Amino acid sequence: MIPVPARPLAERSSSAAFARWLEGLPALVEQVRTEWGLRRDGEPVATPGALALPVRDETDVAATLKLAFADDGGAYEHLALRHWAGRGAVTMLRADPHRRALLLERLGEEDLSAAWDIEACRPVGGLFALLHRPAPPQLRALSDVVRGWRDDLASLPRDAGLPRRLVEQALSIAAGLVEDPATDGTLVHTDLHYGTVRTRPDGEHVATDPRPLSGDPHCEPAPMLWHRWREVGDDAGALRWTMRERLDVLAEVGGLDVDRARAWTVLRLVVRARALADAGEREEVTALVRIIKAVAEP
Repeated sequence: MIPVPARPLAERSSSAAFARWLEGLPALVEQVRTEWGLRRDGEPVATPGALALPVRDETDVAATLKLAFADDGGAYEHLALRHWAGRGAVTMLRADPHRRALLLERLGEEDLSAAWDIEACRPVGGLFALLHRPAPPQLRALSDVVRGWRDDLASLPRDAGLPRRLVEQALSIAAGLVEDPATDGTLVHTDLHYGTVRTRPDGEHVATDPRPLSGDPHCEPAPMLWHRWREVGDDAGALRWTMRERLDVLAEVGGLDVDRARAWTVLRLVVRARALADAGEREEVTALVRIIKAVAEP
């Protein structure tokens, strides 16, 4: 059995279903590897909720076998990758959606985490134009997701740990987006950031690990703002400049309307802060509130 580094995986969930999946993961790796005629070609790498194993197929082509926990967010990863067919995204060579098993082209190990954050916004923005196309009908509509966000935020008590003004602002944004036809219809990645962009051997940047929806391209910049906030420091002016610059660059390069992108970003940041408040992540929530305030005004 291939040893599975369980600790990063276990950061994803503490549910009984996840524990059962994790327990059976070594056997599942061997089962899929044998069925698909793959041989191990390196050490497995674990991330929260997924395992990636370098392999070679029967023709000696280098690839990566990915096995992921069957949560809702990535349930249609295979569908999005098939739709993109390697254009702006990692190429999928084979898939077993029932077991959440994917055979992917082998990419380089580096992501955008080491790049200056504003510089990293340019390749991410460039991917928007490649990835955004009419959505397959099987995908969940983003308007349904927003409807759930709206109802959840509306039920929050005033002592929920978030400034009420920001909650009300997010509710107002959500109310408009739920009724907006442009909220649905485009294939969106929804989790494109410094860690989910990798490179091919020729240096081309491609997206990985989509959590696809039928949505609005303007929802995409938000993860680029809630990652890598620590390196900005505590200076309010620096935070405001950095976050607004990130959003402006992403919108400019990605061909997005910056005001609509700003509205989506505020909504998604508030929703994320609400979830982290429930988890007791006070430092993260404080940082997100500062980021929201930095970008909320045009």
